[in-house]
Amino acid sequence: MKVPFLELKPGYEELRSEFDAAYHRVMDSGSYVLGKELEQFECEFAAYCQAEYCVGLGNGLEALHLILRAYDIGVGDEVIVPSNTFIATWLAVSYAGAIPVPVEPNLRTFNIAPERIEASITSKTKAIMPVHLYGQPADMDPILSIAQKHGLKVIEDNAQAHGARYKNRRTGSLGDAAATSFYPAKNLGAFGDAGALTTNDAELADRVRKLRNYGSNRKYHHDDQGHNSRTDELQAAFLRVKLHRLDEWNSRRHAVAARYLNELGSTSALKLPFVPEWAEPVWHLFALRHLRRDELQDSLAKVGIGTQIHYPIPPHLSGAYARAGWKPGEFQIAEEIAKTELSLPVSPQLESESQDIVIQAIRQLC
Repeated sequence: MKVPFLELKPGYEELRSEFDAAYHRVMDSGSYVLGKELEQFECEFAAYCQAEYCVGLGNGLEALHLILRAYDIGVGDEVIVPSNTFIATWLAVSYAGAIPVPVEPNLRTFNIAPERIEASITSKTKAIMPVHLYGQPADMDPILSIAQKHGLKVIEDNAQAHGARYKNRRTGSLGDAAATSFYPAKNLGAFGDAGALTTNDAELADRVRKLRNYGSNRKYHHDDQGHNSRTDELQAAFLRVKLHRLDEWNSRRHAVAARYLNELGSTSALKLPFVPEWAEPVWHLFALRHLRRDELQDSLAKVGIGTQIHYPIPPHLSGAYARAGWKPGEFQIAEEIAKTELSLPVSPQLESESQDIVIQAIRQLC
């Protein structure tokens, strides 16, 4: 029996009738961009994140970029980013014209280490962009304290942590603003690209609404050189269906992760995820570490078990940032994670039999 890393079709099949009804509702409405479905989703997702406002956008990268633009962060400015993250976090800063300044993570949690941030702050720093990586919240209170001390914005990259809690508070409402992605593989995934901003800042939300729509909130009146970055009505309708099931599906992910933690905990060759007492992750990924990661991945593939590496090349060593001149060894923790991280299947539709197969195979191989 094969166990794929991720299958998206079972999620559709589980809620097929609701998705089909949402499709017909949109098609029958005759309104396909910036209509009532998006308005309703924005209200519902803002409430879910315990935020005042939500603005639906084209994808998570554009959400980060437009937040930076709306805060007038650009050329000559610096933004603190994790050295260990998907490259979109860095690209958003670069697109705005600013400079990403990497800070190393905590090796146990994979998230940016607050105690390392202050050393990287300069007179050019304008914001800190923590990532709630793999579905686990970053340690936000010390980050917010540092930001307040230095007069900086805090912009959450919430692309992987829909529903996660930090000290009983939802991610997506902890900083000045948050960006999220609804890429199909996310915990709350669309059937195409989509993203959003959440915030308690009314002025920011209003400006991003203009920027997403060619710099206009009134037809043919353009106050900014804006973009075209809008969640369409179909994706908004599908996301509304999934949002009502998000907590249930996150609970299923938690159950899978709990089994892995419990039944693989005695395998000394593995470094399993560490969850601080103040964190309630949603297990977008179950990311472990192994010194012979590539061998383990190959061995699991041979017995039909799919895994993935997140992420094999840290941003500072990617071709996209070659001109910055970073060399191997400059961000050793990020590089260590890149060499050893392996993600196991953890979807809400992963059946017990498949979990058994994964656990038994890893025990035999490790």
